[in-house]
Amino acid sequence: MTLALPAALDAPRQLWRRFAGWLHERMPKGLYARSLLIVILPIVLLQSAVAYFFMERHWQAVTSRLSAAVARDVAGLIDFYDAFPKGEHRDIIQRIAGEDLSIDVHFLPKEPLPPPAAKPFFSLLDHTLSRELSLRLQRPFWIDTVGRSNIVEIRVALDDSVMRLLAHRTQAYASNSEIFFIWTVIASMVIIAIATSFLRNQIRPILRLARAAEEFGKGREVAFSPRGAREVRQAGAAFLEMKRRVERAMEQRTTMLNGVSHDLRTIITRFKLSLALIGETAETAEMKKDVDEMERMVEAYLAFARGDGGEATAETDVAAMLDELKTDTERRGLGAQTDFSGRRLVAVRPAAFRRCLANLVGNAQRYAKNITLTGVNDGHMLTIHIDDDGPGIPVERRDDAFRPFYRLDESRNQDESHSGLGLAIARDIMRSHGGEVTLEGSPLGGLRATVTLPV
Repeated sequence: MTLALPAALDAPRQLWRRFAGWLHERMPKGLYARSLLIVILPIVLLQSAVAYFFMERHWQAVTSRLSAAVARDVAGLIDFYDAFPKGEHRDIIQRIAGEDLSIDVHFLPKEPLPPPAAKPFFSLLDHTLSRELSLRLQRPFWIDTVGRSNIVEIRVALDDSVMRLLAHRTQAYASNSEIFFIWTVIASMVIIAIATSFLRNQIRPILRLARAAEEFGKGREVAFSPRGAREVRQAGAAFLEMKRRVERAMEQRTTMLNGVSHDLRTIITRFKLSLALIGETAETAEMKKDVDEMERMVEAYLAFARGDGGEATAETDVAAMLDELKTDTERRGLGAQTDFSGRRLVAVRPAAFRRCLANLVGNAQRYAKNITLTGVNDGHMLTIHIDDDGPGIPVERRDDAFRPFYRLDESRNQDESHSGLGLAIARDIMRSHGGEVTLEGSPLGGLRATVTLPV
């Protein structure tokens, strides 16, 4: 018995999880919409429940009294009919009913009453009026509260005829549906207006903080001052403090790297000067080659460590930059094509962005004969594809290609001054802009490097 209980609960648990997943997919995702839902929904539900139960109870009592009054009027007319000789009082009953009771009375020939109609489940009038007539009439009767929406029809079987009575629905029934609906709608609109105005003011500082953090992540400067609730101001102050620390760390790193760069360049310049004074020999030619390679490697290491983070953002013509890279590729004797669509100007750090593209194109130039540069700016995202027809990179090693100092093929690069930092620098630059660099197979048969940048 104890083992069967969890199995019996498994189906309801699965059903609940399925419903929770369905509800989660359809719930609003934004904080503003969720906050409105949290504030408004409980109030509207509580108000509707209170209004329904209390007002419905009140109107049920009113309907019961009205139905009892109609039942008394009908019973009185029946008693009046029985008290006088037959045939002499119908005109009087019709006149009294029409003038004093607002009920139309007709006498039909003696015939069986219509069969009882199906009672509507939610009809308060049908149940209440039937009960009151049963208490006051000792004769068979039939009522219709559905056939004509604003008229209640009552038929009572007499000894020699059938009395048909037509009364207005409002004489026996007090409807609260319109009042309830109007009250709920008006109150809900007031609540929504107040909650919307309040929450908009609370959400706006959070959106400003998110926008400032996003712009700072892209390397752009934006004016920001903490506002809003106490917790939001604390988060804003923490963001500004973090921003100051990051900028101070970047400034210190830039200063240190500038010093290191100056010292290393001074030493390399001394090497070059000494070799120039020695003269041209076979030994000095090899030494000059080593010094040049060391200079290029030092510049690559410093560029990777520096990250070009101190450069200011500016509107840059990306299409012109691609054309320059195409010209450089053709100058090397390789085939190149470019295509760009959309807005040409994009806010980036020009030197850093060009270095990113140059590293990707340079990687393609080393191993391919044809290169295609394609750019698209759709107003939301800048996408640049760099395709080549080279040997490509295996899928399982594409992530490793972005690791600093990692070489995919040592034997292929032994005779080249390749530091293994080109792709790492490109990805670092794009991530500092808030974008990304990915590798995949190219339609040309080689490698495709894709640069994506939110604009």
